Amino acid sequence: MTSPHRRERGLVRPYVVTDGRSHPTRNTLDLVTLVTAVGNRPLTGLSPEKRRVMELCRGGALSVAEVAGHLTLAMSVTKVLLSDLIDSGHITPRPPVPKAQLPDGRLLQEVLDGLRSRL
Repeated sequence: MTSPHRRERGLVRPYVVTDGRSHPTRNTLDLVTLVTAVGNRPLTGLSPEKRRVMELCRGGALSVAEVAGHLTLAMSVTKVLLSDLIDSGHITPRPPVPKAQLPDGRLLQEVLDGLRSRL
């Protein structure tokens, strides 16, 4: 029995969206990899899902997790779509901005001691 709340999108199986592939062509995408659309690349020949990715990424950089959330697709399916778009030159990936190094605890303690001595 199907749920009356089931979306139409759920009727298309993930393997149809990815042309039967379950792994991306590149294994460099993680949840926080940022992707942006490249200029005015033609959208002819792209599937509806890939067109939607292009629309999303034209607004600025999005993480892989954000793209998956907007598309309401599984992460693995999203990675396959994104890797196809990277291969075709439609999308540019960028690693996330690295976390800043935390300062040494001794340095922080010295700053705190110096501030306290002035009070």
